[in-house]
Amino acid sequence: MRAAHVCLCFVSFVTFVTFVSSARPSAVAERHQQVPVFKTAVDLVHVGVTVSDRKGGLVAELTKDDFEVFEDGKKQTIQYFAIGDPDGPDQPEMHLGLLLDVSGSMGEDMSFTKTAAIKFLNTLTDAVDITVVDFDTEVRSARYGQSEFARLIERIRQKKADGYTALYDAIGTYLDGAAGQSGRKIMLVYTDGGDTRSSLPWHELLDLLKASDVTVYAIGMLEHQMQSTKQQQRMTIQQMAEVTGGQAFFPLAVKELDKVYEKVVAEIRAQYTIGFQSANEKTDGAWRKVEVKVARKDLRVRSRRGYFAPYKKKPVGD
Repeated sequence: MRAAHVCLCFVSFVTFVTFVSSARPSAVAERHQQVPVFKTAVDLVHVGVTVSDRKGGLVAELTKDDFEVFEDGKKQTIQYFAIGDPDGPDQPEMHLGLLLDVSGSMGEDMSFTKTAAIKFLNTLTDAVDITVVDFDTEVRSARYGQSEFARLIERIRQKKADGYTALYDAIGTYLDGAAGQSGRKIMLVYTDGGDTRSSLPWHELLDLLKASDVTVYAIGMLEHQMQSTKQQQRMTIQQMAEVTGGQAFFPLAVKELDKVYEKVVAEIRAQYTIGFQSANEKTDGAWRKVEVKVARKDLRVRSRRGYFAPYKKKPVGD
């Protein structure tokens, strides 16, 4: 795999991006690589891990000793371990991102969609802040603390369906803002179809998702899409989630949204956070494959597939 100098910079976007309210714009002019770590006593690589049984049931009772982590085939020492239960010990701060498609194709489903999203947010009161990104032809982003919850709800309720779908630009905008946050980062994106407006191409978005430490849960409402494009849109949405260790859901009707959101909350609560300090001290920006295993053979593990190493430019003459 080639070395990658991934830059979370969006100065090339044609789509208009607005940062609203308490949103903190990042320094988009500053080039930097995002490495999937957050600060503890030392810099650790943190990986979100979901475990399920053969029937798909979530398994949330495992301990640190049940896991093994390998980087490029070499076993690593686990130095941090936590589960998503908000009442559990040593919990990292959770930052929540909600991306809502408010493009014209949402139409008559918009009212139910907003209500379901609000119910979802009401169940995650342990998130230290919530970033809302709503998108149509344009992308608008705002970050709210829990004390500003009423303002957040009012923002969602005021949205009306209009315009095209700048899905990739919306995700890129969220990742740019999340890069400066430390802790556990969860992004839920809701869309009813493929991108029709973004300046950020798909392959670059995929690199940004791989470089980030955000776990993505995606809901694709594809019931109104043409049969000729539905399968490709489904594969794209699914890949967005899977590359981060998350999951995609495809309800058959908008009335199923409440149940889907319940599944997402269950996933968040059952997710383990495992941290290790890489034994590889190189700062070459290369892709490093990460594999998480459990001792029990009847369990299935889902996690991020790797990360980009830190990059440090070699001094001239070396």
